[in-house]
Amino acid sequence: MAFQVIVLNGGSSSGTSSLARALQDVLPRPWLTFGVDSLIEALPPGLMDDPDGLVLGADGSVTPGAAFQALQESWRHGVAAVVRAGAPVILDEVFLGGVEGRRAWERALGELSALWVGVRCDAAVATARESARPDRVPGMAAAQASLVHRGMTYDIEVDTGRHTPRECARKVAELVG
Repeated sequence: MAFQVIVLNGGSSSGTSSLARALQDVLPRPWLTFGVDSLIEALPPGLMDDPDGLVLGADGSVTPGAAFQALQESWRHGVAAVVRAGAPVILDEVFLGGVEGRRAWERALGELSALWVGVRCDAAVATARESARPDRVPGMAAAQASLVHRGMTYDIEVDTGRHTPRECARKVAELVG
C-alpha cells in the first residue's frame, strides 16, 4: 500500500521531530512535515497559559482548553486537505489523550492511507534530552513517555533511545510504498 501520511506519535523529547527530518532524507520522494509544535507556534500569544487555550504546567502537564481544541480540529482538517491536494505528509504528534488523538486524526484523514508509527524512548533518555533543551518544560518528557501510547496500536514502533533517527527512519521507510 502506498501511504499518503506517516503519523509519528511520541512524547516530548522522544525524537519525533528528528525522525521526521530523517524520514524526509531517506524517503524517495519529497514529503512535508507538520507537527503539533507548528500548531502551538501559530497560536495567538494570548492563548498560551490561558485555560481556554493551552496551559503548560510547571510539573510538565499540558492542559488544552476549548479554544485550542477547536483550532486543533481545524488544523487537522487543513493538514488533511494538503494531503488530498497531493502532498504526502509526515505528522509529528503527541497524543496526550492516547488513542483519542488517533481517532481525531482518523476522522480528519478519512479515506487517506496512513502509516501509524509509535516513537518510543525511555523516560530517562527523554528527560536527559529535555534538560539539554531550553525550550522544554521540565517534567514533560517523563509525564508523556508512556501517556501518549495509552491504548494505541501501531503499524510499526521504533525506539529512538536505542537507535539513531536515521536507523529508525530506514526501518519506517521500508513500509512506505
